Amino acid sequence: MVWRKRRKDWEEDWDPFDEIFRRFGAFDDIFERMMKDFEEVMKRAEKGEIKPIIRGFSIRIGPDGKPEIREFGTKGVREIMGIEERKPLVDVIETDDEVQVIAEMPGISKDDIELNATEKSLEIRAESESRKYHEVVELPAEVDPDSAKAKYNNGVLEVILKKKYSKKSGKKIQVE
Repeated sequence: MVWRKRRKDWEEDWDPFDEIFRRFGAFDDIFERMMKDFEEVMKRAEKGEIKPIIRGFSIRIGPDGKPEIREFGTKGVREIMGIEERKPLVDVIETDDEVQVIAEMPGISKDDIELNATEKSLEIRAESESRKYHEVVELPAEVDPDSAKAKYNNGVLEVILKKKYSKKSGKKIQVE
């Protein structure tokens, strides 16, 4: 057969599993190096030489039926003071009359929080001795920044903003 002549490996004693095991051997070497590197990072973290990395994401279905993916956790850049800036886990809930923003920011007090609202966004900043958070949340509807009310309890910030134009607002028109 012609295809056998092109392949030099194909001999009587050739075993197709040899190639597979050889490739798995290379994978095994890579995995072993990764585990050694991971152990080294963990040892350095225990000694306090490096800070832990907190990273994650949340997925939810938005009002339009499409999935929304939001990131949270530490950023890759360290600040001069040595405190890493984190993105809080934020959830935005829209009703007919208001927009509610919920942010998880454990490890700070309410005095550490600074909020700045515009008609289209809410900026959240918080900094304590050990934690630093920052996020700009794009709001799904225009809001009245003067109507904002905020509460912070057990690491959860809740900000409620009245919509500028609610679906219920308007004037009833008489038909003559």
